[in-house]
Amino acid sequence: MASTRPIPHYELSVDSTKIEDEAREIIKRVKPEWDIHTLKFKHFTEGITNALVGGYQPDNRDDMVLVRIYGEKTDLIIDRQAEKDTFILLSGAGCAPPLYCTFTNGMAYGFVKGVPLDEKMVKDANIRTLIAKEMAKLHSLKKSGEENSNPVPYVFTKLQNFINLAPDNFPEPERQKIFESELKSKAAIQEEFNMLKGRLEALTCDVVFSHNDLLLQNIVYDSQSNTVGFIDYEYGFYNLQAFDIGNHFNEYAGVDEVDYSRFPNRDYQLIWIRVYLEEYYSLIGRQSRVSDTDVERLYVQVNQCALGSHFFWGVWALIQAKYSKIDFDFLAYSVTRFKEYFRRRDGFLSLKEPQI
Repeated sequence: MASTRPIPHYELSVDSTKIEDEAREIIKRVKPEWDIHTLKFKHFTEGITNALVGGYQPDNRDDMVLVRIYGEKTDLIIDRQAEKDTFILLSGAGCAPPLYCTFTNGMAYGFVKGVPLDEKMVKDANIRTLIAKEMAKLHSLKKSGEENSNPVPYVFTKLQNFINLAPDNFPEPERQKIFESELKSKAAIQEEFNMLKGRLEALTCDVVFSHNDLLLQNIVYDSQSNTVGFIDYEYGFYNLQAFDIGNHFNEYAGVDEVDYSRFPNRDYQLIWIRVYLEEYYSLIGRQSRVSDTDVERLYVQVNQCALGSHFFWGVWALIQAKYSKIDFDFLAYSVTRFKEYFRRRDGFLSLKEPQI
């Protein structure tokens, strides 16, 4: 069970242009035994929404305090109290490092030892097995007080929220032309989502506690312990079980140089899904063996939820294109996600769940 120790909150706003100096002030509060004057820092540059720096003592780099500053306007799309609750839940279950504190525009937490995955590592037979089992462990968790609840899947509630927040147009003529030619209109996006939502609601899919953002950089592999850990829980919430898997498979494509030919084929998926289900059934106490029908059913669900993943991050990127100050072409990324959604849509939606 998660610890009941209260997590401190400090009314401090960290300036990302002075991140080391101000992170030092945060670390001084959560690690008072450390010599703050000798701290070393590591900057993490892989993320595209938040600023992140790790502070550590010179003789122990593995014991690092990560200080994350929330991205501009991300409070519009992320529930920070829910993120804090998720962090505490997962830390107590051994699925996340400790959360040390929150502050006005960020949080400080422990370090997950290892290296983030790349496009080659994620397909390694050993590592992909570890990922499937770790995801099953995450999906078996329940928030306190919600053991018997039936939450609405995140892909439905949050995606509708995203659509509501998405811009109707862009002030720059060049970007507006791209928006209109590639995505048509916000009304067209809403109409397409209504159709997709109906199809995903019809799936016989469990609703489980999910990470919802398992891109390669959010999975860390430690070769010494032969373990994987998931990081960054901003979007953690209950969702269709197949969404986390489909979203993860989509992320095989990478971010900087997106290549959707890396999306796993059917044979690969069936092996992965069987490993996952065997672990999941064991953790939730389901006595029946994993059947070929079970695997096929989840395969269909995963690929249809992969469409939901493309839609989710496509609309998310539209919001970022309007508000983010980060040097990243979010509009182009949105177009990329929607193009892949439409390329895959008819084929994936033609898949049928096997009869029970």
